[in-house]
Amino acid sequence: MKKTAILSFLFFTVIAFGQGIKFEEAKWSTLLAKAKKENKLIFVDAYAVWCGPCKLMVKNIFPLESVGNEYNAHFINTKIDMEKGEGIDLAKKYNVKAFPTYLFINGDGEEVHRTLGYVEEGDFIQFAKDAQDPNKRLSALKQKFEKGENSPEFLKNLAGLTMYNDAEFSGKVMQRYFTVKPALDQDDVQMLLTGIQSSESPAYTIFKNRKEDIVKIFPADKYEKFDKSIRLNTIAKKSYNAETKKFDDAYFLTESQKFLGKEESEMFLKKVKSSRALRDKDFATYEKMNLELYKDYAAATSEELNSLAWNFFENINTKSSLEMAVKWAQESVKKNENYANTDTLANLYNKIGDKKNAKIWAEKSIQLAKSSGEDAADTEKLLKSL
Repeated sequence: MKKTAILSFLFFTVIAFGQGIKFEEAKWSTLLAKAKKENKLIFVDAYAVWCGPCKLMVKNIFPLESVGNEYNAHFINTKIDMEKGEGIDLAKKYNVKAFPTYLFINGDGEEVHRTLGYVEEGDFIQFAKDAQDPNKRLSALKQKFEKGENSPEFLKNLAGLTMYNDAEFSGKVMQRYFTVKPALDQDDVQMLLTGIQSSESPAYTIFKNRKEDIVKIFPADKYEKFDKSIRLNTIAKKSYNAETKKFDDAYFLTESQKFLGKEESEMFLKKVKSSRALRDKDFATYEKMNLELYKDYAAATSEELNSLAWNFFENINTKSSLEMAVKWAQESVKKNENYANTDTLANLYNKIGDKKNAKIWAEKSIQLAKSSGEDAADTEKLLKSL
């Protein structure tokens, strides 16, 4: 990706992706003023640096000439990291919880349309056209729903658009959708599972009521595991006090032991506290808890171990702890070798000073990435540095 910086008289920095979308870097207030003056919408690529689909959009979709022609002609385009600078407050204001999210904002700062995820060229261009059509914007779709629209295609689309930023409304949409859709397919089940935010949500009620239909598509053991996970997450949220940053251990243990054994309940509480420590950037607590939790890691999944090993790579500097993380990454690779965990292993070897093994696994990771269509740019940078 080639970046070209152009300074305009308004002090905008424009980043051009070949013949594709030209993104402007400026303060949010400046972008709003320009949008109001030119009577245009602001298109916001709300991203996070760690987001894989975000990187693929930058690589595959944003540089396309057809995409650039549509977006450059009709919008003021900007890319904002939702975890840095102004992006933090904007993420709260516009309720951005998944990446990438695409926002269409008017000059008054009002959201008129949104969508999300990795999408192909045609759909991405259609999003732009929908944002320009008052009858196809999210606000108009919600009004149409309130008036009783019940076509399955309409309801499925609306549920997906609102799932991550308005779970309550999305739940209502799904209730209507699953009423008019008696026979479920795999896409239906995936949408339902994605939309369940807690065991108290409308989507969870559907999940329980339609169990017989769901397990025809989603294996019964996975159904039970997912059910347990949702119930635990709900209890965990209720047990945590955001103001005091403390857990009500007694509440968590009492509620979770209604469907878990005492030992399993205590283990899950430790994992919940560990996750909170990571979110709060209390890395010392996170390190200590996970060294204890994963002293015996034979039963942990490949994905679980890779995630843990990567978090240690990013946040922990104690050499003995990093050497343990290498063991976790090795076990993850042993259970399911892929681009992600071989990349983690390469980075960990590099961090503890084992350049030889870092090079071996970086090369392996790049090879796997090429065979599976993954973006290995970061791993290639690591290999060049060795």
